[in-house]
Amino acid sequence: MTSTTRRRNSLAKVESRQALGFATPALVGLALFTIVPVGLSIVMSVFDWPAFGDRNFNGADNYVKLFTDSPDFWPALRNSAIFTLLYVPLNIVLSLALAIGLGPRIRGRGALRVLFFIPVVTPMVANVLVWKMILQPQGLVNGVSTSVFGIELPNFLADPSWAMVMVVAMSVWQGLGYNMLIFSAALEQLPDSVLEAAAIDGAQGLRRIWSILIPMISPSIFFAAVMTMISALQVFAQPQLLTGGGPGNATKPLVMYIWEQGFTFGDLGLAAAAAWILFAIIIVITGIQFAAQKKWVHYEH
Repeated sequence: MTSTTRRRNSLAKVESRQALGFATPALVGLALFTIVPVGLSIVMSVFDWPAFGDRNFNGADNYVKLFTDSPDFWPALRNSAIFTLLYVPLNIVLSLALAIGLGPRIRGRGALRVLFFIPVVTPMVANVLVWKMILQPQGLVNGVSTSVFGIELPNFLADPSWAMVMVVAMSVWQGLGYNMLIFSAALEQLPDSVLEAAAIDGAQGLRRIWSILIPMISPSIFFAAVMTMISALQVFAQPQLLTGGGPGNATKPLVMYIWEQGFTFGDLGLAAAAAWILFAIIIVITGIQFAAQKKWVHYEH
């Protein structure tokens, strides 16, 4: 072995140690806050694991109990499904319409984008407080309806028929700006030559949007749809703060059910099992979305 080779090997060892030193804090954080909790949750899901007391292995009993002997599990799963089916399409369609509407010809579109993005970065508690003030029986909506039209509206947050609608409406308002920025960035990257050619061919209005714009930004739409679906299935703060999961359990989603089982009733094993069921649902739906994207997502202009 020549002296040059030895120097190279020595330098490679030094660089490896330095790289490991820089990566160690991130690896330690990943292990402590991701890998260990995930592994522990798997173990907890197959144990009778009370917050205080003895822990006993019970195999799949927690999963069986969820599907057969937990009266709130199926309603919570149904509420998560309803919220997702309502929230995701509304969010995507309205965000896309807003991004297209705030085109280059609109004056002050930068300020308008900031205005629509403000609810995204505003603390959730503040957003919920505003909506509660608007929707309560003595609030703005009912006050205007009573004084102007003489119609007294129902208590939206206490009516089982309206509570979920209000949670969805508030969530769409709060999250609209995020996808709007994604779609706006995608629209600004479209080649002018293609848009000019489409205009020469007579593509205008809805035909231009449906046949030209949407196919060209379909990767961004796919990304937004996947991420929005995942966040919808994990919804917690909006129903927890706006309705408390009520009236009854009309707006209690699966994540809120998991939180109650773990931190209200102290059944950590059942909560972990429900969390893994939610994880499996998200993985399956995401897999379906990735399989279906081959038919409508175009990655080349």
